[in-house]
Amino acid sequence: MKEIDILGANRFETFTKTRSASRAVIICNGEVLLSHETKSGLWMVPGGGMEENETPEECCKREVEEETGYIVLPVQEFLVLYEYYEEYCYISHYFVCEVIGKGQMNLTEEELKRGLEPQWIPLREAVEMFSHHQDYADVSEEKRGSYLREYTALLEYMKTKVNSGL
Repeated sequence: MKEIDILGANRFETFTKTRSASRAVIICNGEVLLSHETKSGLWMVPGGGMEENETPEECCKREVEEETGYIVLPVQEFLVLYEYYEEYCYISHYFVCEVIGKGQMNLTEEELKRGLEPQWIPLREAVEMFSHHQDYADVSEEKRGSYLREYTALLEYMKTKVNSGL
């Protein structure tokens, strides 16, 4: 498993807060499942923050079902990204997952406001979209950082897939 650091331009010398999350790369017929915020236009790999006493795998399964309604099996953790912005260190565990069933979406009030919807798009289109992360540097540091994170993860997934036969 690979570990990568992303250093935000606004990072502090030392971080005082840590937030851990898990994210799922789910591919079917050449398409990747993404979470799309229809109000803002933001796209993300499904996932979210770990709850107390939750493992990265448990978090991955729970977050994917809540955001997309799919029940997944995390097959392989292939990447851990460490992102440093202001006083935060964000840790994202990325898993290759398989869909094994259909469950129940359970969006938070904030996700409902943002119009969060699961959408399948061609993997190459997703990589291309996320590759433009720097275009958002002057508009939204959140979007720029999110797109850089997802771009880095999908490129690493593609390398892992080639090298391991996934």
